[in-house]
Amino acid sequence: MRFENDNGALVFYRQGEMVRIEAWGTDSLRVRAAMRTHFTQNNQALTEAIETCSTQVAIEQTDHWVGDGTIDKREIASITNGRIKAVVNFAGVITFYKDETQILREYFRSYDGTLSKESRCLKVINREWKGIIGGSEHSLNLKFESNRDEKIFGMGQYQQDCMDLKGCVLELAQRNSQISVPFALSSLGYGFLWNNPAVGRVTFGKNYYEWIARATNEMDYWITVADTPKQILENYTSVTGRADMFPEDLMGLWQCKLRYRTQEEVLSVARQYQKEGIKIDQIVIDFFHWTLQGDWKFDPQYWPDPKAMVDELHAMGIKVIVSVWPSVDRKSENFYEMAERGLLMRTERGAAQTYDYQGDCVEIDPFNPETRKYVWEVCRKNYYDYGIDAFWLDNSEPDLGVYDYEHYRYCSGPALAVSNLYPQMYSRIFFDEMNKAGKGSVVNLLRCAWAGSQKYGNVIWSGDVPSTFEAFSDQLQCGLNMGLAGIPWWTTDIGGFMTDDVNDPDFRQLLIRWYQFAVYSPVLRMHGDRGPYNIPPLDNRDWGGGYLHTGQPNELWSYGEDNYAIMKKYYDIRISMHGYIKSLFEEAHLNGSPLLRAMFYEFPQDSLCWEIQDQYMFGSKYLVAPILSLNQFRREVYLPEGQWKLTSTGETYTGGCMVTVDAPLDYMPVFELL
Repeated sequence: MRFENDNGALVFYRQGEMVRIEAWGTDSLRVRAAMRTHFTQNNQALTEAIETCSTQVAIEQTDHWVGDGTIDKREIASITNGRIKAVVNFAGVITFYKDETQILREYFRSYDGTLSKESRCLKVINREWKGIIGGSEHSLNLKFESNRDEKIFGMGQYQQDCMDLKGCVLELAQRNSQISVPFALSSLGYGFLWNNPAVGRVTFGKNYYEWIARATNEMDYWITVADTPKQILENYTSVTGRADMFPEDLMGLWQCKLRYRTQEEVLSVARQYQKEGIKIDQIVIDFFHWTLQGDWKFDPQYWPDPKAMVDELHAMGIKVIVSVWPSVDRKSENFYEMAERGLLMRTERGAAQTYDYQGDCVEIDPFNPETRKYVWEVCRKNYYDYGIDAFWLDNSEPDLGVYDYEHYRYCSGPALAVSNLYPQMYSRIFFDEMNKAGKGSVVNLLRCAWAGSQKYGNVIWSGDVPSTFEAFSDQLQCGLNMGLAGIPWWTTDIGGFMTDDVNDPDFRQLLIRWYQFAVYSPVLRMHGDRGPYNIPPLDNRDWGGGYLHTGQPNELWSYGEDNYAIMKKYYDIRISMHGYIKSLFEEAHLNGSPLLRAMFYEFPQDSLCWEIQDQYMFGSKYLVAPILSLNQFRREVYLPEGQWKLTSTGETYTGGCMVTVDAPLDYMPVFELL
């Protein structure tokens, strides 16, 4: 074991492993390790410039009892940056302290030559590297001690009913509706970023925590301490980046459905909204408006004059967003050039196919800068130059025919080692160039993200989720944990994505409850695949914009007069909150705070707020209690300390208690903090 002070960083070497611990932002440390003599110098999510920190590194000799009862001298070392300190013992085990209180310690259960607690014969070590046969990467297993009283939040979006992730096993991989953003926020007052895009797994077990990367060249994590979740998130976003200021003209209603099939259909919907006196900020043109996947252009048979369409929508004050997929059909006009130039994903064996929905497709390789340049140029010519304002970057995980990550490879390495970064690199095809154009804040819509994606103009939505109250309930904890992972621009498909029958009264009740929730969320967006599928195709071709099915109408007036009246009422509420919503987006830009906030984010001293996951704060002013069950017309709400006004009646309540309030179909309980 050998320690070094490398210009204020603590470096040590043991059994072929090199470990570096250094200050990285306020009260924060970055820890890297590799089974070789150098690091990759890839900062991954840690993209932001950091101020020089004043650190203290100490290397000293200490007494240790050894097996024969005698005293031996061993070196230990520590590094301190503000309120955080890491101590490394002679076995290479790292322990972290916040103001001298232990918060996290690596798990070690192997004989180390002493009679200490960790001296056991299990041969379980804290950092386990295993070389991958036939490759240069290693698999990595990092373990930490578990704290029984700790609660853990963040980590992105997982379709489950657990908001507190203690006891959960989470796949570190991207799937449709699953988003791995590996930042964990602890109730013990620290935040932990697994700064590694490798596919793997994390287990927040009762006995120990375990982070696994299936293929990597180095370990890289970052840890910060602070007194409140808000301060932790501020520290985190200061090193990974913050969202730009969200445009004011996108804070209202976005209109979408699966799918508007023609230029005239889009215009007729926009004209009807104008006639109804309802301003929509953006209309979304969904998939298969194109000729083939990978052509990235309108089918001229159904979209004869995109420029005229965009001009008319702009004249109504409506922006236009168009769907782009990363899949390229073999029949696409771009396929063979992209394949020849190495701009597509590669398979390790067998057929060169990665996606099989409505075609024989291979996804693009956005890790390759030439790919990014190629795709942008096609989309610029066929969309952006017509005045299209934004891009819906769907399937951005990417969606794969089979999620067999060891089967795929990118120009930067095997998918096992890098693929969690795919959605971020995909988004940068558009963000980087649109940002250069200087037309204001870039806002694109994506189905996936990774740590730091908030700085690349990404509105993330929760994916193709079922139209059920159970799924609706899951989306609430998904949104709260996404915010705690640093992603403030988040939304859902109102009513869920997959609906069998829009005429089912149970679905219509779900739609209203979901819509009420969406009004008090960052982005209000109508979307869904609405059955029954009894609308005939536009033509008999097996390609182009006419053959694929479309869902039932999904505009506010599509669900009967009674429901329309409720949605108009809540639309007006959304518009009335414009100034307040603007202030929340400003706060997200300035300090990383989410708009959708867990109760403990605003009330960290209230222990009950750390237990609640069925209500939330919309900013600091409104406590929102969504209705998450069918035929529920009353519910209990916990009010923290303070004076609260129920928005339906104006009645005031003194907090620190549970209250029961009415929730008729036309009202979702909301309390204003006075």
